[in-house]
Amino acid sequence: MPRWIDTHCHLDAREFAHDVDAVRQRAHERGVGHIVIPAVDVHNFDAVRALAHRYGDSYALGIHPLCSPGAGEADLQALEFALEAGRSDPALVAVGEIGLDYFVPELDAEHQEALLRAQLRLARRFDLPVLLHVRRSVDRVLKALRELPVPGGIAHAFNGSEQQARQFIAMGFKLGFGGTLTFDRALQVRRLAQALPPEAIVMETDAPDIAPHWLYRTAAERADGQAQARNEPGELPRIAELLAGLRGETHEALAQQTCRNAQAALPKLENLIKNGM
Repeated sequence: MPRWIDTHCHLDAREFAHDVDAVRQRAHERGVGHIVIPAVDVHNFDAVRALAHRYGDSYALGIHPLCSPGAGEADLQALEFALEAGRSDPALVAVGEIGLDYFVPELDAEHQEALLRAQLRLARRFDLPVLLHVRRSVDRVLKALRELPVPGGIAHAFNGSEQQARQFIAMGFKLGFGGTLTFDRALQVRRLAQALPPEAIVMETDAPDIAPHWLYRTAAERADGQAQARNEPGELPRIAELLAGLRGETHEALAQQTCRNAQAALPKLENLIKNGM
């Protein structure tokens, strides 16, 4: 069975609180050999670290743009302290999840950008790649990266243009693809996933979010009483099967290539995977 790396999964989310061991076991049984667990604010730094160590996975530390309203200088100092404390931890592989979100109108764009830039500076100081959130903000994130270049990383759940994608690639980034491309209407994401060079793509679920089409419930179905299904890292091989079909590749070839890509984007993964997968 191919071994997959889920490069973005919020395994510490409350949706997994009651059965996280079973979720991780299911993923393992389906061929997901490694999971990268990003933090979203200072309050879950300990949780992502503990889960990564429990399962032989890895983690990233950062402040998510959706958490920016409550984040200030004290949070940045806590992040700096945690990155310093984790210098010798092989499971700490990136700064993230960080970035910009211009989809939610009530978020303060100026404050988000200040937090992003501060965290890019920390990534530079600690020589770590970054896991980027780029919802409706690709050009602004690219501008910040040009001014504060970092050691690459992953643009998570990428949904920009091919031109924007190639700018990220030129800066040493990989692009994350997941459940979105399983929807027939996601034409732009599908076209992009077909057009990109094989060395540019990594796989992710963003579980418990971004459920693939076979789990998704429409607004009408939810109004009718059907709960929105929870996405899991164990869905990744099925998502990847669809991507392999779009690209005209075998499942096995895509697994091998995307694992290589993940290790190139997050170099500390190589030793972890060697010892744990």
